[in-house]
Amino acid sequence: MVGVSADTIKSEIAKLEGELPESLLRELQSSLIRVSKERAITRDQLNEIITGVKNAYYRALVEPGEAVGTVAAQSIGEPGTQMTLRTFHYAGVAELNVTLGLPRLIEIIDARKTPSAALMTIYLKEPYSKSKEKAKAFAQKVELTTIEDLALQTEVDLINSVFIITLDRSRLQRKELTPSKIADILREIPKVSITVDGYKLRIKPESASLTELRRLVSRVRMTPLRGVKGITRVVVKMEGDEYVVYTEGSNLAEVLTMPEVDATRTTTNNIHEIESVLGIEAARNAIINEAVKTLEEQGLDVDIRHIMLVADMMTATGEVNQVGRHGVSGEKASVLARASFEITTKHLLDACVHGESDRLDGIIENVIAGQPIPIGTGIVELVMRRGNVGAG
Repeated sequence: MVGVSADTIKSEIAKLEGELPESLLRELQSSLIRVSKERAITRDQLNEIITGVKNAYYRALVEPGEAVGTVAAQSIGEPGTQMTLRTFHYAGVAELNVTLGLPRLIEIIDARKTPSAALMTIYLKEPYSKSKEKAKAFAQKVELTTIEDLALQTEVDLINSVFIITLDRSRLQRKELTPSKIADILREIPKVSITVDGYKLRIKPESASLTELRRLVSRVRMTPLRGVKGITRVVVKMEGDEYVVYTEGSNLAEVLTMPEVDATRTTTNNIHEIESVLGIEAARNAIINEAVKTLEEQGLDVDIRHIMLVADMMTATGEVNQVGRHGVSGEKASVLARASFEITTKHLLDACVHGESDRLDGIIENVIAGQPIPIGTGIVELVMRRGNVGAG
């Protein structure tokens, strides 16, 4: 039996351009070509497959007047009642905790500026991804290190106005630092003098006042000695045939500039950070991916189109907005819809002051006005000409 060629498949798929989405056509073409290499596909089989895909696509389309927003809200809200409130370990990495379940879903929908547990997954380029030593060296390089991490003990000499730090030799070796290197970094703090005595640092402010000494102690403790700002812990884990670095804390902008990092796959769960670094489309994808991952981890199956609709609504203005009073619900065009959600009197008073009008295009405002709502059969306006129909 002679099967159809790859060129025939391509020409048949090309006929569907404009009828089916490009992504679907690409996937269908690559699948058919792959299968045709394994076993012969006849012309009749090819036509049957294409017809089946077309029918499946048309069945999946939304009916005109379908209440997609209500269905999406119900489809996400109902499984949400079954989600747990616990915090789980992340991706099999026992050392890192991450917010999952309902609290994480609320974080995503509320578009919180900073997630309660910011995490990054850093993929490395070769040879760093293949060598455990090189991956660990990179992890040490990005982990934020402060005096607190390296000191055996710290003491404040109030009589002589000196802050004394005793450094731990083994920790210094692990972080590839020396007392003199640390002293050089701390000398960037203005109006201080530092003396190095073996593994002891004596730091003295110019002013002998107690207030100045306390301020100096606080500043020294917070000064980053090495690493990336925001990344507090790192874990190196083998995934498949490569080493991946998981971090507690996130700084996407700085990490992506590092030569060891595979910028095409590295990601964070901080959606606002993705928006500022990679743009609104990337943030939209991040909302979808994070919501899907959160639901799947709970064993809940929600059609991705509902989540995509929520992500579209959250990012339609060009920036990430929450689904709430300060975002999607609070910025509706309809005065009555806004007033029905929260702070009714304020919305109505503001609308009167500014002379706003309401076109009654949505569902809520038509319910309030006692009119047919514009979904389902209510979306159709039938106009009839009065008189003798068919006369003459």
